[in-house]
Amino acid sequence: MGAMAPTPHHPGELAADDPVRLLAVRETPLSLDEVFAAVGDPAAGGTALFVGTVRDHDGGADVAALGYSAHPTAEAELRKVAEKVAGDFPVRALAAVHRVGELAVGDLAVVVAVSCAHRAEAFAACRQLIDDLKATVPIWKHQRFSDGTEEWVGA
Repeated sequence: MGAMAPTPHHPGELAADDPVRLLAVRETPLSLDEVFAAVGDPAAGGTALFVGTVRDHDGGADVAALGYSAHPTAEAELRKVAEKVAGDFPVRALAAVHRVGELAVGDLAVVVAVSCAHRAEAFAACRQLIDDLKATVPIWKHQRFSDGTEEWVGA
């Protein structure tokens, strides 16, 4: 029996053989369990997970509130980043979710995970994924400080 052609899928859906398993920009709280489960693969010997949380300070000032905004193309840009990482590293599975809206100190802002056959590859791919996400996906942070000042980051 010959190889089967890939099944066409809607742009928002992920193909069964796609190493990019979960991508989202969402207003609801993020789940470590969801992201970790998404990258499970029996051929993976290493899984690297990065979690970005809202901290209580930035640049020496106390953060009182923080909000994230995303451009309508953010998920499409996130897919480009994910596909590049999956192409550049021997990725078995990859997932990335970013929160938008108002967040409190301690809330999860971003969770990314990569599984590979070996840990060194998983660490390198995960680092590239979060670095490229932060550098290129159009998501902006609006910080409001306890002294009444505010700043946009990434805009």
